[in-house]
Amino acid sequence: MTARDLAEGKSEEEGRLNADEREQIELELLIEGIHRLYGYDFRNYALPSLKRRIHHCVQSEGVKSISGLQEKVLHDRACLERLVQSLSIPVTEMFRDPQLFRTFRQKIIPMLRTYPYIRIWHAGCSTGEEVYSMAIMLHEEGLYDKARIYATDMNARSLQQAKEGVYGIDKMKLYTKNYLISGGAQSFSEYYTAKYNSVMFHPFLRKNMIFAEHNLATDRSFNEFNVIFCRNVMIYFNDELRNQVHGLFHESLSRFGVLVLGAKESIHFTDYSDFYEPLDRVEKIYRKIK
Repeated sequence: MTARDLAEGKSEEEGRLNADEREQIELELLIEGIHRLYGYDFRNYALPSLKRRIHHCVQSEGVKSISGLQEKVLHDRACLERLVQSLSIPVTEMFRDPQLFRTFRQKIIPMLRTYPYIRIWHAGCSTGEEVYSMAIMLHEEGLYDKARIYATDMNARSLQQAKEGVYGIDKMKLYTKNYLISGGAQSFSEYYTAKYNSVMFHPFLRKNMIFAEHNLATDRSFNEFNVIFCRNVMIYFNDELRNQVHGLFHESLSRFGVLVLGAKESIHFTDYSDFYEPLDRVEKIYRKIK
């Protein structure tokens, strides 16, 4: 290999490093700009997922770079809302992971029967399918009248759909299957009305639901809860933000309150692991003990 070859190889490597560094600067400026202007804080989201979704937005918005996306976002609120919709990852379904709901019905519902009043928080509720699943289960167990379900998300568009309780009829076959596996006691179709290509869940399920915008990265505790569901949300956070959110949940749970996490999440390796005992290690259900 000649000196010229070495020099050219070094130049190409430096070019790649400069490009990576430039992209990192662009990314940081975009995230900082969104935080300062709009209040959405993505600064402690896991970097690989964040980069992937931002590059997708660069393509979908028809701009040439992250800097181009930044310019558009800072001057176009509609573009910002599309970006937030993508970054907040609204993925959910009714009775998702039905064995979890079966376990909750068997192990947690008997505990909730002893309470005079029940407060449940679905943090990062997305489009609300999990919230309606909880309402149906509490209704079947005779507990809904003494319960309040607080459903929060940072994504206003997803939250609006959750408030409306309208979903595609094509999803009902899967949702019915999940419902039955979870221990559902009735015909699932009794809970909604079908019209054209959509279904609307009956209004009585919403009577004890409270929907509100809440950002886990920036907002504080707003009540005391007996149960907190936060499933498949913190997998997109880095360790610092994940630990911060666990602090928020610990502050928000009553003594012996129950925390339910996603299948790939855990209380371990946080500052709060010693403050809980596992009620079901497989389904990631924990009880606050101190």
